[in-house]
Amino acid sequence: MAIYVNLDLLLVKRKMKLIELADRVGITVSNLSILKQNKAKAIRFSTLDALCRVLACQPGELLEFRDEHSDTSEDFHDFSRID
Repeated sequence: MAIYVNLDLLLVKRKMKLIELADRVGITVSNLSILKQNKAKAIRFSTLDALCRVLACQPGELLEFRDEHSDTSEDFHDFSRID
Protein backbone atom coordinates (compact mmCIF):
# COMPACT_ATOMS: atom_id res chain seq x y z
CA MET A 1 0.00 0.00 0.00
CA ALA A 2 1.29 3.46 -0.81
CA ILE A 3 -0.12 5.22 2.28
CA TYR A 4 2.11 5.15 5.33
CA VAL A 5 1.23 6.17 8.89
CA ASN A 6 4.06 8.08 10.55
CA LEU A 7 2.81 7.35 14.06
CA ASP A 8 6.24 6.27 15.38
CA LEU A 9 7.79 9.57 14.36
CA LEU A 10 5.05 11.66 15.94
CA LEU A 11 5.13 9.64 19.16
CA VAL A 12 8.87 10.22 19.48
CA LYS A 13 8.50 13.94 18.73
CA ARG A 14 5.71 14.26 21.34
CA LYS A 15 7.57 12.04 23.84
CA MET A 16 4.45 9.93 24.20
CA LYS A 17 3.95 6.19 24.65
CA LEU A 18 1.48 4.19 22.58
CA ILE A 19 -0.50 3.29 25.72
CA GLU A 20 -0.89 6.97 26.64
CA LEU A 21 -2.03 7.82 23.11
CA ALA A 22 -4.54 4.96 23.16
CA ASP A 23 -6.00 6.22 26.46
CA ARG A 24 -6.20 9.82 25.26
CA VAL A 25 -7.68 8.94 21.84
CA GLY A 26 -10.02 6.26 23.15
CA ILE A 27 -9.00 3.35 20.94
CA THR A 28 -7.27 0.11 21.79
CA VAL A 29 -3.52 -0.31 21.83
CA SER A 30 -4.04 -3.19 19.37
CA ASN A 31 -5.72 -0.91 16.82
CA LEU A 32 -3.05 1.76 17.25
CA SER A 33 -0.41 -0.91 16.80
CA ILE A 34 -2.00 -1.92 13.49
CA LEU A 35 -1.80 1.72 12.36
CA LYS A 36 1.77 2.04 13.62
CA GLN A 37 2.87 -1.06 11.69
CA ASN A 38 1.19 0.21 8.49
CA LYS A 39 -1.08 -2.82 8.36
CA ALA A 40 -4.37 -0.88 8.48
CA LYS A 41 -6.61 -0.98 5.43
CA ALA A 42 -8.59 2.11 6.44
CA ILE A 43 -8.95 4.78 9.12
CA ARG A 44 -12.12 6.54 10.22
CA PHE A 45 -12.15 10.31 10.01
CA SER A 46 -13.20 10.40 13.67
CA THR A 47 -10.06 8.42 14.58
CA LEU A 48 -7.88 10.62 12.38
CA ASP A 49 -9.45 13.69 13.98
CA ALA A 50 -8.77 12.37 17.50
CA LEU A 51 -5.18 11.44 16.65
CA CYS A 52 -4.51 14.88 15.16
CA ARG A 53 -6.04 16.61 18.20
CA VAL A 54 -4.02 14.62 20.73
CA LEU A 55 -0.78 14.73 18.73
CA ALA A 56 -1.31 18.40 17.77
CA CYS A 57 -0.60 17.64 14.12
CA GLN A 58 -2.11 17.92 10.67
CA PRO A 59 -3.33 14.81 8.78
CA GLY A 60 -0.44 15.26 6.34
CA GLU A 61 2.05 14.86 9.17
CA LEU A 62 0.46 11.57 10.17
CA LEU A 63 -0.23 10.13 6.72
CA GLU A 64 2.25 9.98 3.86
CA PHE A 65 1.85 8.87 0.24
CA ARG A 66 4.77 6.94 -1.24
CA ASP A 67 4.32 5.88 -4.84
CA GLU A 68 5.96 2.46 -4.82
CA HIS A 69 4.99 1.55 -8.39
CA SER A 70 6.26 4.66 -10.11
CA ASP A 71 9.46 4.96 -12.04
CA THR A 72 9.79 8.70 -12.58
CA SER A 73 11.43 8.23 -15.96
CA GLU A 74 8.44 6.19 -17.18
CA ASP A 75 5.53 7.93 -15.49
CA PHE A 76 6.57 11.55 -15.88
CA HIS A 77 4.67 13.40 -18.56
CA ASP A 78 5.91 16.81 -19.64
CA PHE A 79 2.68 18.55 -20.58
CA SER A 80 4.48 21.83 -21.26
CA ARG A 81 5.56 20.41 -24.63
CA ILE A 82 1.99 19.86 -25.86
CA ASP A 83 1.12 22.18 -28.76
